[in-house]
Amino acid sequence: TTTVLETGTVTVTYSGNTCFLPSTGSLDVTVNQASSTVSVTVDPNPSVCGETVTVCATVTAVAPGSGIPSGTVTFTGPGGLNVTLALDAGGTTCLTTSSLTSGTYSATYNGDSCFAGSDGPFEVTVNQASSTVSVTVDPTPSVCGEAVTVCATVTAVVPGSGIPSGTVTFTGPGGLNTTAPLNAGGTACVTTTVLETGTVTVTYSGDTCFTGSTGTFDVTVNQAASTTSVSVDPNPSVCGETVTVCATVTAVAPGSGIPTGTVTFTGPGGLNETVSLDTGGTACVTTMLETGTVTAGYNGDGCFSSSTGTAPVTVNQASSTVSVTVDPNPSVCGETVTVCATVTAVAPGSGIPSGTVTFTGPGGLNETVTLDAGGTACLTTTTLETGAVTAGYNGDGCFSSSTGTAPVTVNQASSTVSVTIDPNPSVCGETVTVCATVTAVAPGSGTPSGTVTFTGPGGLNVTLALDASGTACLTTSSLTSGTYSATYNGDSCFAGSDGPFEVTVTQAASTTTVSVNPNPSVCGQTVTVCATVTAVAPGGGIPTGTVTFTGAGLNTTV
Repeated sequence: TTTVLETGTVTVTYSGNTCFLPSTGSLDVTVNQASSTVSVTVDPNPSVCGETVTVCATVTAVAPGSGIPSGTVTFTGPGGLNVTLALDAGGTTCLTTSSLTSGTYSATYNGDSCFAGSDGPFEVTVNQASSTVSVTVDPTPSVCGEAVTVCATVTAVVPGSGIPSGTVTFTGPGGLNTTAPLNAGGTACVTTTVLETGTVTVTYSGDTCFTGSTGTFDVTVNQAASTTSVSVDPNPSVCGETVTVCATVTAVAPGSGIPTGTVTFTGPGGLNETVSLDTGGTACVTTMLETGTVTAGYNGDGCFSSSTGTAPVTVNQASSTVSVTVDPNPSVCGETVTVCATVTAVAPGSGIPSGTVTFTGPGGLNETVTLDAGGTACLTTTTLETGAVTAGYNGDGCFSSSTGTAPVTVNQASSTVSVTIDPNPSVCGETVTVCATVTAVAPGSGTPSGTVTFTGPGGLNVTLALDASGTACLTTSSLTSGTYSATYNGDSCFAGSDGPFEVTVTQAASTTTVSVNPNPSVCGQTVTVCATVTAVAPGGGIPTGTVTFTGAGLNTTV
């Protein structure tokens, strides 16, 4: 009895004995392949993606066959599995792999000379493996606007293995929300400048092999440094000129972005104004400055620290112009005239000049007057003469000096002559004082100068100079009754005028004295009788006419 026969001829040889000779006999034998069966074990099963799984196939003879098959087993299945392994002495071969996926596989025994091939299908269940996400942030801490690279690496959790695929979504403070694919190493990175302090979350979406997972990283984003640049246009400017001052706030590397918030402008001339930055990080203010330094202080925001910028400012004196008015013009001599000078800024300067104006002009005008709040200075004078009035602005810290002129016409004023006679009436020969006072007729004023000519009956024609009070007096004892005139002959300032006056001169009293010589005399003696007639004060002069001698035998008119 044997189990080792193979197809061929079996020969039997008899060795003989004492009784029988040896002999040989043969028989052709056919031994067919026995059937075989394949049993498969999968450990572990189910498994997870990437887990190391051992698949063992054991080939055994199917009765009546027996023995241990030899040869090879080919493992095939999903994913292109096709691995052929030799059976060991026990009829078993094992495949160790981490690349299985769920599905139906086959362990196919390829047979040998003794055993026919056979197939052993088997089911494999491979579940998703767990994954974990690790997150790195570089640099950390960073500053606002700095380019930060956030990387997420997704790895399999043991017993899973392999490199997960798919996408991860980055979310975080500052609006980070970006989805990126994992590379061949299971890593995805994004670079952002919008991070803020907080927690970055990276969510792995999973794939057929790995479940989704989440990783986080706490991020600190400090304020970035800022710098403030200041521009002034125009610069230099002139006093009162409107100047635009702009401050541009920019991030200092590695920070980036456009700062927000406010800038406070301070500077000479009282500038103190806070203005919001526009979307470009610039704030501007229009103002009027003085020479000095403008400072723009950025007040910072949640992202950028404060900073300060300065710019030197030169504000020169603005030009000025002087306009002069004279009222009334023309005027008359001695009339009260108001002269005004208004000082104004010449564009691009503006504002109201201050300081003083010096008025000069014919007639001895030389007076300095302070400008009022409206930039005007006025004076009144009665001494103007024809010519030109000049108003010289003396300048101030803001405006340069300038000069304005106005022509002035001053005509002769009218005059009037008033006459006093003392005494009046008078008596013949009495000393009489006739005074003529020349006065200005409004709106003229002042005291006329020059001469007055007295004329009248009896050939009176006397010219006398006016005194400082405008009066001239004639003293005479030769007046007679009648109409006289005191004629003012005028001067450069006053027109001539005439003052008629009436004089009444009455007879003066007289007295007569008589002398007889000799007296006594003797009858028939020549005797001289004299009569002397004299004026009685206040009369004066020597009376004329005749006297009549009567009495004592006389009746004679001489």
